Parts: sequence; structure tokens; C-alpha cells
Amino acid sequence: MPGDSDLKSLVSELNNALNRKDLDTTTNLLSRAKRSLLQHNALIPNPSLSPELTSLARQVLELGALASIRQTDAPTFTRYYQQLQPFYDLERDAGAPGEKSSQPTVDIKTSQRSKITGLYLLLLLSMGDSTGFHTVLEGLVEEASLKGKSVEDDPYIKYPVELERSLMEGSYDKVWRETKSERVPSEDFGLFSNVLVGTIRSEIADCSEKAYPSLPISNAKNLLFLESEGAVIEFAQQRGWVLRDGRIYFPVEPEATRSEKDILMASGTVIENTIGYARELETIV
Repeated sequence: MPGDSDLKSLVSELNNALNRKDLDTTTNLLSRAKRSLLQHNALIPNPSLSPELTSLARQVLELGALASIRQTDAPTFTRYYQQLQPFYDLERDAGAPGEKSSQPTVDIKTSQRSKITGLYLLLLLSMGDSTGFHTVLEGLVEEASLKGKSVEDDPYIKYPVELERSLMEGSYDKVWRETKSERVPSEDFGLFSNVLVGTIRSEIADCSEKAYPSLPISNAKNLLFLESEGAVIEFAQQRGWVLRDGRIYFPVEPEATRSEKDILMASGTVIENTIGYARELETIV
């Protein structure tokens, strides 16, 4: 069975491969590292594990989570996040006032708990899972308050929290600006941020189809948060919109001509969704 030093070497190689963005090598090393953890019975923390082995096991899972993000594999990232929770529970318990645990002492210096948790919050946000988002956030708020801190002291947590706040206000333009700003905590957050913006863009497109017969391409660029008119044309083609004389023509509904009231209701869909989202949050908090 490979020793701790062999696993430590594997983790170092894994880190280097991920930093080089060599995802093929990363995947291969992850398989080897997880087999080693299985042989050490270290996939879940237990009292028989040394602090070093516990830390190495957590690092393998964290690197696996980050690799899955860079492969745009949200389900695998979610599985890694779930596998990491027993390790993060150790960290939380170790930091709680007056708490003593029979589990191994943990080395939190190498932990990426904050980053992984922030990424998971952003994923939940991009999926529209407000219940899951606030369930995780409430636990973080409680933990931070016991330490006399705020969750927003942590930039990895602050970023998704501020995005969620803007979404609840219906400030989609602010969300878009935030995802393009220097406040994005790391490159990994940019990947899920793009998913979130894509979700918002699709919702705006749905509402636009119901609210307008057509729009100038130049207006659609700003409305849909696209970088260029070429990007608008590509997006329009994907949606099956008709492009003619510098305008986008939306599909005509087969029903009878819509009333002004129908158009106003369609235009207000985003606002109504935001209000509904806020009401849902009130039942959670």
C-alpha cells in the first residue's frame, strides 16, 4: 500500500497539473490519488487517520472539485462538494468555541473550504436553487456569528451573496457588471458566473419574445448583455429569430393578436419573477 509520502507526492503533482491547466494529466492523477485514499480508508475522516493523511485526503477532493469546474462538469463538482463536507465539519467543529472532537486534528492552512463553498453557492445561484443557496448560507452565517464575524468578510462568500442580492432586486445589469469586474474572486468563479449570466440572458430573451414584435440589433446587444452585434446575431440564430434590415423579428404567436395588457404583463415577467423569488426567500429566512 502506498505510504503517506507517496500520496503527498501525488497531491503535489496534481496541484501542478491543475495549475498548468493540463486536465488530462489531472484526471489521471485524480484517479490514482483516489485509489490511494481508498487503500488508506481515508475517503471519509475517522479517528484512526493521522492529521497529515486527513489533510491530504481533503486536498485530493478539493483539487478534484476544482478540476470538475474547469471541465464545466457541475454534477461532478457537486459530488466532490458533498464528499468534502465531513472534512469541513471537522474544520468547523475545531473552530467552534469550547468544542472538543474525537476526530483527528485538522490542518486548515491548506484548506480551500471557503473557495469551494463560495463556488457551490454560485452554482446553486446559477441553477436558480434559492432554497439550497439559503440553506448553505444560513449555516455559514451562524458559524461566522459564533466567531464574531460576518460571512461577507470572506471575498469568496461575499461574491455570490452580492450577486444573489442583485438578482433579488431585479438588477440584472448590476449582476452582469459584477461578473465582469475585478471583484470576481478567481478564474474559477468566472466559469459559473458565465452560466448565471446565460440563465439571465435566456430569461430576458423569453420575455422579449412576448413583449415586442421586433428590436434593433443594437438595442438587443445591450438588453442581452452581449459584447458585440456579431454575438447578438449568433444568439438570435440559436433562438430561431429572423434577422432583417438591422432588426430582430421575434416569432409571432399563433393566437389572436395580443392585447396591450398582455404585452405589459409579458414585459413585467422579470419583475414578477423577482417578487416571487423574494417571497420564496421570506418563507426560508
